[in-house]
Amino acid sequence: MRRRDLIALITGAAAGWPLGASGQRSELPAVGYLGATSEGRGLPAFRQGLSEAGYVEGQNVALEYRWAQGEYDRLPALAADLVARRVNVIRSSSITATLAAKAATSTIPIVFDVGVDPVAFGLVTSLSHPGGNLTGFAFLLGELWPKRVQLLHELAPKAGTFGVLVNPANSNFDPNTRNLQSAAKALGLQLEVLPASTESEIDAAFATIQGRRVDALLVGDDPFFNSRSSELPALAEAHHVPTIYFERQFTASGGLISYGPSFTTMTRLAGEYTGRILKGARPADLPVQRPTAFELVVNLKTANALGLTIPPSILARADEVIE
Repeated sequence: MRRRDLIALITGAAAGWPLGASGQRSELPAVGYLGATSEGRGLPAFRQGLSEAGYVEGQNVALEYRWAQGEYDRLPALAADLVARRVNVIRSSSITATLAAKAATSTIPIVFDVGVDPVAFGLVTSLSHPGGNLTGFAFLLGELWPKRVQLLHELAPKAGTFGVLVNPANSNFDPNTRNLQSAAKALGLQLEVLPASTESEIDAAFATIQGRRVDALLVGDDPFFNSRSSELPALAEAHHVPTIYFERQFTASGGLISYGPSFTTMTRLAGEYTGRILKGARPADLPVQRPTAFELVVNLKTANALGLTIPPSILARADEVIE
């Protein structure tokens, strides 16, 4: 093989496009995967959904991956690159990635999952009739903040000050914080906002917990935190602070308690939607879906390490208890 052909092969493979013997891009349809962090654990579920729709990566569909590595300001350029490569569908994970994709194209179909109201953020005209080139899945995580506050209050009834770890780079930072302020005030609780968008800021936030007299902690829903599902529970236990998370993976990794939708299920369905669009379906005709079930998961081992007794009222409602 000639040196320039070898270089072309390596370059093409790195970009995620299967190449023929001539080094030319194949005719496989392409899906651009735009992620706010690094390669996520949701990929297997997305690939499963694609497979259920009849598409297997490398066989009859190519995937182009673009990861922002937690630097959200990189997303517009990454989205523009996918548009320039003329992918057939863009799969965007998170509201920040979706807004970047939407700004980059009004014609390429976009399948999103976001934790906000997509109508309020101008992504679609309505949930039942999206009306444009976007559709997908809305977790509406902000609506779950009051429930998480209530659960944490039941778990730590003597706690007077709750902290909330949030990423100020997230487009949903302000509405989520307002939602949480209202929920905390209704229970007579003080709220301390702990902003963090880098590793060092996470460490700094936890270092201030004792000085700010934070008795219990909520971790905000954000891709940056989602990619640190082992690190955050370890920090919470080290600082001896009861913490509630937005997804099961945190509790499975040693977190105390979590409440939220099944992201794995919704990511798999996003793969199915992507496959349907590759077959000719229009995003405008595919309704935006919302989760129909939510998981309450409790880790008894972590509770024991923190010296906590899980109230029977929580155990009775738990979908899963990790011992």
